[in-house]
Amino acid sequence: MAKVGLVRMLLSFLLSVAVTAAIGAVIQTQFNLAALESLGVDIPWSLRLDSTLHDLLGFTPVFAILVLVGFLCAFPVAGALSSILTPLRAIIYALAGVAALYAAFMIINSLLPMPTLIAATRTLEGLAAMSASGALGGYLYARLTKRKQRGWDSDIGMRFR
Repeated sequence: MAKVGLVRMLLSFLLSVAVTAAIGAVIQTQFNLAALESLGVDIPWSLRLDSTLHDLLGFTPVFAILVLVGFLCAFPVAGALSSILTPLRAIIYALAGVAALYAAFMIINSLLPMPTLIAATRTLEGLAAMSASGALGGYLYARLTKRKQRGWDSDIGMRFR
């Protein structure tokens, strides 16, 4: 089995963090705007787009720190599990991404004096959506660092010709 280079692993990790943080920022924005709409505030599409772009620039870097720490904790565990359960590697990393964000939200929300750091995580739906953004990051990392074997797809555990 070919080894994945350290630079490739690092770049794949940083890309998965960036993608997860950007998707999480968009989810967070839409949940916040939906909460305002439920209070009767009219939000035109132009404002929705402007708010989303603003949060992509302002919230993504802050959220990326939380994602980075969560992934640093979860991905080594996923790596160990996927070395045993190789056919499930992509699924394991996706679940690790979800677990990393869920745990990070629970920990940070329990430590801060305000009800929640990220408003979208106040509801079960928002918490689930924000945590689920980690699934894409985990899956992306698994695919980008996929170990290649001749005639074998390690993510689905099947031979091909």
